[in-house]
Amino acid sequence: MKDELTAGALFAGIGGFCFGFEDSGFATRWAVESDDAATRTYRNNFAAVRLIKEDVRNVSVSSHSLEEVDVLHAGFPCQSFSQAGSRRGFNDPRGKLFFEVIRLLGEFGDKKPSVLVLENAPYLRYGNGGAWMLRIEQEIKRAGYWFRSSNVAELDPFDLTPLPQKRRRLFMVAFAIDRFRNGRFEFPRAGNCGRKRLSEYIDFGGEKDGYYYLPRDNRYYHLISREVDKEERLYQLRKYVVRAKPPDVCPTLTANMGLGGHNVPFAKDAKGLRKLTEYECAALQGFPTRFVFPEDVIRYQRYRQVGNAVAVPVAKRLAESITKKIHEERDR
Repeated sequence: MKDELTAGALFAGIGGFCFGFEDSGFATRWAVESDDAATRTYRNNFAAVRLIKEDVRNVSVSSHSLEEVDVLHAGFPCQSFSQAGSRRGFNDPRGKLFFEVIRLLGEFGDKKPSVLVLENAPYLRYGNGGAWMLRIEQEIKRAGYWFRSSNVAELDPFDLTPLPQKRRRLFMVAFAIDRFRNGRFEFPRAGNCGRKRLSEYIDFGGEKDGYYYLPRDNRYYHLISREVDKEERLYQLRKYVVRAKPPDVCPTLTANMGLGGHNVPFAKDAKGLRKLTEYECAALQGFPTRFVFPEDVIRYQRYRQVGNAVAVPVAKRLAESITKKIHEERDR
């Protein structure tokens, strides 16, 4: 293992994993993403990274010159594995994309990544009577990695970081059998992250562009305004029922935030009732202040990108735990 730790990204999105791993000392060597708007945002923030704009099914190690990396991370599509989604699992074309990760690991041969990190919806662990998880475990083991139930954990930024967003996601970490003596891994532990403060991420006292506000004649305005109090809190509409969230708690930010209506968190500021701005959402996902959307990426796409992203501080803590495991192996 080299002194400098490197990473490659599949399903890179706008770089949630990449920001987290780079913040912990990894150098991103390459990233693969097919969505046009997401690649524009990624390039805007990772100009030095070689970005391959291509459907992962068309990517190969040889034709795209994917260089050897220490860690491969991939947040493969979760719609077919989500409890709120289709639950079609590997019968869905999006669910089948997991096997492209396994294919590329095989193409690397002896130069395969030392560590594999995957992210998906928590329901993947239990769906189809556990058959989905069993299939993933079998495929990862066949690819030459240590992997068992203790290599799987649900992590939430609310428990692990100062972020006030509750966002439980499933993470899987596997270690190459020919590089590690065992697959034992200690996931980041929940602990005292200090007091959560929504006001550090959301401007409750100011005013935003009129685009973000609900008109007073909007049906959602009347539903939500009935629940508004003096607390700096968020309100979420779920199937025509308004849920006032506890102070300093943000619900899971979803990819459909730009559409308005259900599941969208609203705030009351000096001007009125509004949805969160895309930059407030990015901050609640832990993206750094230097993160910038390109001007040609429209608002709906920005919300979708943030909702699909990995929370950056969770990725960072995971990367730190992986670095510790790598160094422990080197020191033996």
